[in-house]
Amino acid sequence: MPNYRRARVAGATYFFTVNLRDRSSNLLVREIDLLRETVRATRLRHPFHIDAWVVLPEHMHCMWTLPPADTDFALRWKVIKFAFAKRLPITEARSVNQQRRRERGIWQRRYWEHLIRDEGDYQRHFDYIHSNPLKHGYVERLADWPYSSFHRAVATGVYSAEWCVEPKQIDSGYGE
Repeated sequence: MPNYRRARVAGATYFFTVNLRDRSSNLLVREIDLLRETVRATRLRHPFHIDAWVVLPEHMHCMWTLPPADTDFALRWKVIKFAFAKRLPITEARSVNQQRRRERGIWQRRYWEHLIRDEGDYQRHFDYIHSNPLKHGYVERLADWPYSSFHRAVATGVYSAEWCVEPKQIDSGYGE
């Protein structure tokens, strides 16, 4: 089994990307209420602060700050992924090994995590998370994507509702 090197710093802030195994699925937005409830329940047992989060149809990005003496983000992801999958009917394709081990085939096994190093790093990842629905072409205005902490950031004055909206080119009719 590989020995992944992970930066573990107590009380730190981390950026994550978590993907579904089926990258053509829309399961995360289709089951958004279940995902939200799973995260809420996990936070009750294993607290963490959600700095930012965006859920797209087949993947999500988020930034968490762990409690001061805690480094165990892996446990939290294990609980979230397991609890989410457990409450869904088994409809996904599973390998013989997954069936034998009674594993689900919903999530990619690994996820990407990055230790936030400083305020600039924090702001870049915070902006990246919130601009993601626009980047993937799901909306033209971030305010139109309902599965994002962007709305909280607007409400607290971090962003304007029109943040990251490119001005439309006006066709003058002269072929410019």
